[in-house]
Amino acid sequence: MSLQNKVMSKIKNAMKSKDQVALASLRAIKSEILLAQTKGGASEELSEEEELKIVQKLVKQRKDSAAVYQEQNRNDLAKPELAQANIIAQFLPEQLSEEKVVEIISKIVKTVEASSMKDMGKVMGMASKELAGKADGKAISMVVKKLLS
Repeated sequence: MSLQNKVMSKIKNAMKSKDQVALASLRAIKSEILLAQTKGGASEELSEEEELKIVQKLVKQRKDSAAVYQEQNRNDLAKPELAQANIIAQFLPEQLSEEKVVEIISKIVKTVEASSMKDMGKVMGMASKELAGKADGKAISMVVKKLLS
């Protein structure tokens, strides 16, 4: 079942249960999918990778907004953003633990024979492809910096 179909069925359930936060989150996903489809041409199906990028982007947007609100002591605005991020994150694959991320990136560093920060681009490129959707970009970047310095 495609992401769009999953989202549509969840929207129906959210409408029935009158869950406004879930409804807003799911509608945001649906909107981004429709925008991506129309940008690509005549309502073509998105690849799983493209759907994953959309969901990651939406989760990141919500978390970034919540962080800004929390810095400004506006927890009343941060709370709904975090709730939406949690609902949207349900469509991401299970996130890897930090130990597993370190293990995978260590293998990549050995494969690429990276030895200094000059090689960070090579390592990040491979790591981002391999860990797409399974780990946050910031976490990947921090691990790579730690291993190369």
